[in-house]
Amino acid sequence: METTFSKDRNAPKNYIAFFDLDQTIANSISGKALARGAFRKGLLTHWDLVNAIILSLVFRLKLKDPLKIIDDMIGWVKGIPEESMSELCTEVFHEVLLPSVYKEAIAEIEFHKANNAKTVILSSSLTTVCQEMARHLNIDDIICSELEVKNGYLTGRPLGHLCFGKEKAIRLKSYCEKNNISPSDTWFYGDSISDFPALDVVGNPVCVNPDKKLKKTAQKRGWKILSWKA
Repeated sequence: METTFSKDRNAPKNYIAFFDLDQTIANSISGKALARGAFRKGLLTHWDLVNAIILSLVFRLKLKDPLKIIDDMIGWVKGIPEESMSELCTEVFHEVLLPSVYKEAIAEIEFHKANNAKTVILSSSLTTVCQEMARHLNIDDIICSELEVKNGYLTGRPLGHLCFGKEKAIRLKSYCEKNNISPSDTWFYGDSISDFPALDVVGNPVCVNPDKKLKKTAQKRGWKILSWKA
């Protein structure tokens, strides 16, 4: 998914600054917040919520292939009307994600925009969540994950590949090519070792509150490490 929000999208930019969303722009995990919100609204069963929490724990402890875990985690949306999911995403954004946006993230985005950079959310989060964040922070574009819909209902499967891990790097490079900008001239802000593929292809990798594996990698490679407080 790629969507353009900027009013001057045809104006040439000096470079691109990509930002992960969960725990990078905001000190929250959108998937977990959506699962809890769906449970409150009766869109998610008690067992599905427990399963989502278990999968989240397994993901955090790196006990299983992260991509497989994420594929499993979105299974709970099966059968939910697309409109209901969109409304839930908007609600969760305003109630959970927006209040947890790092002030430092806002400052970084404004810094890059002041230097005539195109700002882009590059995240595994869902379309509506990324759209709301982009509009609120005046971010130019989004590259994110989409869910498959049939006859107005979610199937529980992604539409194409989820924007996670190596897929982030693939989409980043493709976006740079479309905009005639070299990845070596771009920035990417990420927080997890799963962001490594994307961080590794840009000229200016920035690690925000990195997990242990990413922090160790960043220190070895001399990458910039930032500590942001909620």
